[in-house]
Amino acid sequence: MKIAYCGDCCDHCQRYIATLNGNMDKLKEAAILMKKVGWHHNIGTPEKMICHGCQDVESCEYGVKECCLEKNIENCGVCSDYPCSKIQNAFEITRINAEKFKKILSSKEYETFHKAFFLKKENLEKIRYKI
Repeated sequence: MKIAYCGDCCDHCQRYIATLNGNMDKLKEAAILMKKVGWHHNIGTPEKMICHGCQDVESCEYGVKECCLEKNIENCGVCSDYPCSKIQNAFEITRINAEKFKKILSSKEYETFHKAFFLKKENLEKIRYKI
């Protein structure tokens, strides 16, 4: 399973899956879904939507990517400072988004987001505590 620095699960992300499959139509669908929830900073042409994981992201809105790169670690789950204020902030934003997106997305769309983006803490704790 490919886990992002912050605990997102790339294997359930529509963008990531479409990129691996080279499916431009699915990248367009991912862009529409991201626009629907207000993630405009993630939207572009299908070619700009291509995502191979965190290495494709210039900067992380939580500052987690930069921190992990500086510490030369795979993700926050292996960090000796876990849970720090940066990842706690990511968890809080994720909690707020999860509540908000339930009202915006269909149940199928929400489930996709849930698996990809809303299980950060659980994913990192599985890594941290080797569950």
